[in-house]
Amino acid sequence: MITLKNVTLRRSAKVLLENASVTINPGEKAGLVGRNGAGKSSLFALINGNLHEDGGEFFMPPSWRLAQVAQEMPETAQSATAFVIEGDTRLKAAQDEVAAAEASGDGERMAHAYMTLHDAGSHDAEARAQALILGLGFKVTELENPVNSFSGGWRMRLQLARALMCPSDLLLLDEPTNHLDLDALVWLEAWLKRYDGTLLVISHDREFLDAITNVTLHIDSGKLTRYGGNYSTFEETQAMQLELQQSAYAKQQDKIAHLQKFIDRFKAKATKAKQAQSRVKALERMEKIAPVLASADFTFEFKEPANLPNPMLVLRDADCGYPAPDDAPAGTPPTVIVNKATRTVNAGQRIGILGANGQGKSTLVKTIARTLAPLGGTVTEGKGLKIGYFAQQELDVLRPQDNPLEHMVRLAKEALPDGESGREQDLRNFLGSFNFSGDMVKQPVGTMSGGEKARLVLCMLVWQRPNLLLLDEPTNHLDLATREALAVALNEFEGTVMLVSHDRALLRAVCDEFWLVTRGGVGPFDGDLDDYQQFLLDEAKRAREELKTSLKEEKATTSAAAPVAPPPAANKKITPQMKAMKRDLGKVETRMAELETQKSDLETRLAEPLSPQEIGELGLELQAVNDALAECEEKWLLLSEQIEAEAC
Repeated sequence: MITLKNVTLRRSAKVLLENASVTINPGEKAGLVGRNGAGKSSLFALINGNLHEDGGEFFMPPSWRLAQVAQEMPETAQSATAFVIEGDTRLKAAQDEVAAAEASGDGERMAHAYMTLHDAGSHDAEARAQALILGLGFKVTELENPVNSFSGGWRMRLQLARALMCPSDLLLLDEPTNHLDLDALVWLEAWLKRYDGTLLVISHDREFLDAITNVTLHIDSGKLTRYGGNYSTFEETQAMQLELQQSAYAKQQDKIAHLQKFIDRFKAKATKAKQAQSRVKALERMEKIAPVLASADFTFEFKEPANLPNPMLVLRDADCGYPAPDDAPAGTPPTVIVNKATRTVNAGQRIGILGANGQGKSTLVKTIARTLAPLGGTVTEGKGLKIGYFAQQELDVLRPQDNPLEHMVRLAKEALPDGESGREQDLRNFLGSFNFSGDMVKQPVGTMSGGEKARLVLCMLVWQRPNLLLLDEPTNHLDLATREALAVALNEFEGTVMLVSHDRALLRAVCDEFWLVTRGGVGPFDGDLDDYQQFLLDEAKRAREELKTSLKEEKATTSAAAPVAPPPAANKKITPQMKAMKRDLGKVETRMAELETQKSDLETRLAEPLSPQEIGELGLELQAVNDALAECEEKWLLLSEQIEAEAC
């Protein structure tokens, strides 16, 4: 088990944990929660050895294997599959030992090395890696693509797959859902539920935490408190404790006031001085119960829109996608992602945009936001439409070298007539309402945390006073308190909201209708998020069936194109021996077709979310099928050669 006993942890002069004690038992799945900056990532650094306690005792079993997601962006031309396979540290060590054993020429060492390599799962490593990659939203056609051909968010998914590939007793996940769409998130939940090691996860997604955790660790004001149960249970327990704390605080204040009144009244009287002094000591000894500061939570609201055109906008047969690159050959057609979209957006609607990864949600939003021009059809805007757009990648609208005040000044110049920029003090005050005060208004955005950048984008959106909000994954990097504030603000907003998010709690709280982007089109989705989750599972099953069918067709095509035994020479008598060999050849070809089908079925099953035990069992079956197939191919070649020789 992991134990912290009276641990103090500092970062520079800041005390993150003070006399913290907690135990995490083997096999527990714990959610680590607390405000941004409370010390969650620093506790991870203590566990993985990058930080050491400043006081107290920290213990983790030295035999435990640790896995976590590397934070650096991978820059390599390795294929996605090879990159993820390397995450299996046990397999990598076994491969290195095989190479060293072969170089040494020591037969006994080589034998042991080969056995270790097999035990490490070399036979099914590729299948295991590809199952993880596909589960996290990649296409089959991308499995062998170079890592550096993917965008940043997709590379971080590969880092996550690499961490899941690593055999571990303890898995540390810091915001694993930030770069995932809802379909990949559902898959990850299923995988983590089957993980049989100890899990410690930092997340601001309440439904994700509820689905996978059975313990909650809360960091607040240097204290680390353990709660049994998932996040919702923690929230209910904490609310009850805060209520009791507030009541106890109120009673304590009454007692303090009573003692202080006695002290003030009698401390100058000689006959009562001793009694007054004893009450001073009692007051000093009394344990102070901290007041509940409900006002500390960050809150904001969207301004009332100046007008509400109705309809806000109308899409008629709009093709959404990307024009051909400038360096593409002449006549290269554009890439259409969403075809013939015909929808109307009215004032006051709350629309959640759903769709599996790669179906075109962000492309549709970018077209409405005017970032992409429609490739066909029309997008007609209502008179006075004013769009507030939160891009999935905050830096799409932020300049890393500029500070928050410069962003606001530039925004004001663009919005106000005659080059006016507004009073700087007014802009400073507005930034202050979003917790950008003092030196922070002059801090370069590139040095800020993800949560601070997201908060700045929200600040800029509110200032623009839009009547249509287009929000593409706005909760990435926002803590739970800020997500709650966003949900409240969106519900009070009088304009129209169009929301893409993997945060199911936000979608449930804000949206009252859904659009589904799928198979190149967009239409209404008649159902709730639970129905959509089932839809995703059905779509994944359909995709697996299509893959299975295509693999069978590919195998059939390959078999049809394979060389066949040459016919006997003309007028050559077919001997009994020739007939026997041809019979054997036919049997071998039948067996090869059966094995190809088995192999295809196993590869398809390995692409599904499976437990490590199931993956291992299927991997062994696949290895046996591959061995049998290789043996059949050798027989086929031998019989073909014999038939050809006999025919001559």
